[in-house]
Amino acid sequence: RLRLHDGKLIKDRRFHLRTYPNCFVAKELTDWLVEHKEAPDRETAIRLMQKLMDHYIIHHVCDEHSDYKDAKLLYRFRKDDGTFPLSKDVKVFLRGQSLYEKLVSVEESILKVREENSVKYQRTFLGSEMIDWLIQEGEVENRQEAVELGRALLEHGIIQHVSNRHHFFDSDILYHFWINFRRRRRLTELLNENSARALSESPDSPFCLRKLNPEPGNSSFLSVQTNKEIKVVSAVRRSSITSLSGNSNTYFSAPPTLVFPPVAECNPKSVLKRPVTTEELLSPGAPYVKKTLTIVGDAVGWGFVVRGGRPCHIQAVDPGGPAAAAGMKVCQFVFSVNGVYVLHLDYQTISSLIMTGPRTLVMEVMEAIE
Repeated sequence: RLRLHDGKLIKDRRFHLRTYPNCFVAKELTDWLVEHKEAPDRETAIRLMQKLMDHYIIHHVCDEHSDYKDAKLLYRFRKDDGTFPLSKDVKVFLRGQSLYEKLVSVEESILKVREENSVKYQRTFLGSEMIDWLIQEGEVENRQEAVELGRALLEHGIIQHVSNRHHFFDSDILYHFWINFRRRRRLTELLNENSARALSESPDSPFCLRKLNPEPGNSSFLSVQTNKEIKVVSAVRRSSITSLSGNSNTYFSAPPTLVFPPVAECNPKSVLKRPVTTEELLSPGAPYVKKTLTIVGDAVGWGFVVRGGRPCHIQAVDPGGPAAAAGMKVCQFVFSVNGVYVLHLDYQTISSLIMTGPRTLVMEVMEAIE
């Protein structure tokens, strides 16, 4: 947007006796994107601008077109007319960017190259060091407010514990900025994002998947509760879920001869003996150990059910599935999925993260120490 302002592509324009401030002509912008190698061709340039429209970055000046047309139509950046939606996520991101720029612009910055366990990390700082700096610079009023800010930055993927094992604490734990805000990004990176896939309304998680033609009498698996009570959980396959909900999944589509059983209620009662909070899991000295599981999905998925939220837990595991083979157990708490910290998310969001990710699933779980 700033480059377009500098290049005078964004300016006040007159059309049908009316002046539209700070707008650009779509066709001219498409030309500019190709000429400045922001897009390899016009088709890609159009897709990129449509992505910006879908994310409420740009819009037609009269909102008469919901798509981006490579024509002599006027569009405008929402930042230029005050209609850009400042959601909580955007506000946290902008706050993180502001703090990063402030930190890297001073001579004696707390951001330094540091080493932990023989591994060097860029842009690192100690938790207590960051809190001291935030108070000193007037960014927050007290240490509690600073901790809350640090936790928000971590939960949005802006900062991270260097080995991704801790939340943000007022301590000598080492963190670093996960995002390098000064890295020159190309617009084409937008096209590499995974699009969120709609989740089924089934009571079961979409990655609780079963064999296509189970043996007679073996169409269910056991979910073992902590009191050793055995509950039978109905077998559900990803393709059956999407078919029942009216969605299609070409990769996991079932043969047309397959008859889908009705989706049965999964075990509605939590396997947890009592609710556990994120703060309890992350408190120093808590009786939990973190484990990393690598689960390679088979032809019908991963074979587990996740439930709850903030934090989510493993509700059931297929004894013959990939998750059980990787060491997954009921009552474990989901800490991260493919490197993304998820303790603050609900199971629907985690489901989407798993479903749109790679077949090989890397999960960090927290398990109670017996």
